[in-house]
Amino acid sequence: MDTQDPQSTVIVMTELRTHFDRLRSAQLKHIPDQRERLYSLQRLREAVQHYKEEVVTAISADFGRRSRIETMAADIMVTLEEIRHAEKNLKRWMKPKSRPISLTFKPATGELRFLPLGVVGIVAPWNYPFQLAIIPLVNAIAAGNRVMIKPSEFTPRLSALLEKMLGEVFSADEVVVVQGGADVGATFTALPFDHLLFTGSTAVGRHVMAAAAPNLTPVTLELGGKSPALIAPDYPLEHAAERIATGKCFNAGQTCVAPDYVLVPRAKRDEFAKLYLAAVKKRYPTIANNPDATAVVNSRQATRLRAWLEDARQRGVVIQQYIPEGETIPEGLEIVPSTVLLDPPDDALVMQQEIFGPLLPLKSYDSHQQAIEYILQRDRPLAFYPFDKDGARLEKTLDSVIAGSVCVNDTLIQFGQHELPIGGVGPSGMGEYHGHAGFLTFSKAMPVMYQSRFSGVKLFDPPYGKLANWLVNFLTR
Repeated sequence: MDTQDPQSTVIVMTELRTHFDRLRSAQLKHIPDQRERLYSLQRLREAVQHYKEEVVTAISADFGRRSRIETMAADIMVTLEEIRHAEKNLKRWMKPKSRPISLTFKPATGELRFLPLGVVGIVAPWNYPFQLAIIPLVNAIAAGNRVMIKPSEFTPRLSALLEKMLGEVFSADEVVVVQGGADVGATFTALPFDHLLFTGSTAVGRHVMAAAAPNLTPVTLELGGKSPALIAPDYPLEHAAERIATGKCFNAGQTCVAPDYVLVPRAKRDEFAKLYLAAVKKRYPTIANNPDATAVVNSRQATRLRAWLEDARQRGVVIQQYIPEGETIPEGLEIVPSTVLLDPPDDALVMQQEIFGPLLPLKSYDSHQQAIEYILQRDRPLAFYPFDKDGARLEKTLDSVIAGSVCVNDTLIQFGQHELPIGGVGPSGMGEYHGHAGFLTFSKAMPVMYQSRFSGVKLFDPPYGKLANWLVNFLTR
C-alpha cells in the first residue's frame, strides 16, 4: 500500500465522513417514495442518453483507444436497459409480499416489507468504469437508498465525467461521487455504510472485506478468478472457437467474466488453436489503426501481461499469436496480441491468477470427467462456459460445477440479463445484483406479523395447566 501523508489522510477522512454524514442525515429525515424513485431513475436515464458520446470519448481516452461499439454496448446500452427494467418493475418490487403463517398461530397474517438499507457505498473498477458504477446505483436508488460512489483512479477522465453528470442529476444529499487513489479507496471502504458493493480483484476484495468488518458492514464483492470454457469431445470446434474469440477479444479480454482458459480434447487442441486465431483475424484484420481494437488500459497492465507471457516462454510453453504483418503500433498505445498458450503448467503465472487480457491458455484433457475434475479442484469461478450439445452430459456438468454464472454454448452474454443475477461464489465473490436481485441486495426484507384479535397464543400463558400440557403434547406428536 502507498505511503500516505498523515495530514493528507486526515483531510481525506474528514471530507469523506462529511459526505457520508450528510447522506445519512438526509436518509433519516426522509425515505424516497415510489414516485421520487421513479423520477430519479428517469433523470438518470435522460442523463445517460445525453452524455453517452462524452462517455465514449472519455473511456477511449483513458484506455488509449477503446472501441466505440464496445463502450456503447457494454457501458451505455446495458445501463439504459437496466434503468428501464427498474422503472417498469419498481411498483411490483416495492409492494409488500404476503407470507403464510403457520397453522398454530392463525388467524394472524404475515408479510415482507422492503425498506431501504440507508447509505450504500459503491467502488467501481476501470474495465467497465461507467456500467459498473451506474448499474449498482440504479439498483440502490430503486431500493430507496442514498449513495456514495468511488470510481477508479485508472480511468480519470471517465471518473471526472461521472462526478459532473451525477452532480447535475442528484443533489449532494442523494448521490455523491468521490475521486482519488488508494488512500481515498481505503478510507472510503472503512466508512460505516449500510451496504458496500465492490467490483475488482480478489486480492483487493480481501482488503475491502477487512475494512468493512469493524463496522459489520454487509458487503457484495464482485471479484474475478479463472473462468473456464469447456469444449465437449463432440462439440463443433469452429463454433466454439468463434464464440470464445468474441468473448475473449471483447474489451481486449479485460472483462471479469471473460473466458480465462479453455479445456479442449487433447487430440483437438492444435486445431482449436488454429481456428481460434483465425476467428480473431476475421474480427480484426488490422490492429494498429483499427478503431474496433481496444487497447490494454495502461502500461502497468500491459507490462504484467508481457511478463506473464515471458514466464511461459521461459518454461518452454508453445505460444502462438496473431500479429498482422507490416504494422507499427502507434506510440503510447498498449496493444498485447491475441495469444494462445498450449498446455502451460499449472504453476505458470498465466494459470495462477485471473489474466484480464488477450492471453488464452489451452489445457488438454483426455476425458470429459477429467476436465470436470480439473475445474472442481480449483477456486469456484465467476463464470463457466460449457460447450456441449449432449443434454444428459450437460445436465451432469451443470449439477457438478458451481460458478457465479453460466452461459451454455456462448460467452459473456449472461452478464446483460436483468433477471439472471450477477455474483460470484467464494474467491470469485459474494452476493449478487442486477434487476430484482439488485433491489433485494440494497433492501431489508422486513418480516411483519399482524396478530389477530382472536389469538390462541394466550393459551400458552402461565401458569401452565392441563390444557397447555395437552396442546404441547398434541402439537409435538
